[in-house]
Amino acid sequence: MQHDTLRLALLYGSDRPLRFCDTVAAWAHARATALGGWKIDRLDPATPSGRDGPSLLRRVREADAFLVVTPEYNHGYPAALKAMIDAVYTQWQAKPVAFVSYGGLSGGLRAVEQLRQVFASLHAVPLRDGVSFAHARDQFAADGTLPRDHPAHEAMRLSLSRLRWWAGALRSARLLTPYDAAA
Repeated sequence: MQHDTLRLALLYGSDRPLRFCDTVAAWAHARATALGGWKIDRLDPATPSGRDGPSLLRRVREADAFLVVTPEYNHGYPAALKAMIDAVYTQWQAKPVAFVSYGGLSGGLRAVEQLRQVFASLHAVPLRDGVSFAHARDQFAADGTLPRDHPAHEAMRLSLSRLRWWAGALRSARLLTPYDAAA
């Protein structure tokens, strides 16, 4: 089945030096690229373009879907990610959001649960399916890969497939009736 190319914004959740986010985000990017059908834009708070309000606003507005790669810091999500989210408002509306999280024993799931609430309050559509890595540094090889039989590959395929479905459906709905017209 042929799909239209959708615009996926890949949000990096951390701006810390020596962050592990680069490894997890590179894996997520590779999986989305392998699935195909996405034009991927990386939004990284550690880069000037990731902190620039006008650029961020435009890039979020142009996106059809979001994939958030976030660590869990102290039982929550990072301030750099919150700053990126809060720099934009209506541009998140009526667009799906999927999550890839990592951390210690919880695998970042507490951060994701908080982010679901934040994105829901922005009228985005947080998805149930996602990927979580407990003790992520122990799971990835030095070159940033996972073993072929790692369950995260299938979890990511499912998450991206459902994200694609929602992105296409919501893009069609926004084109038919702009979200702010439903007020």
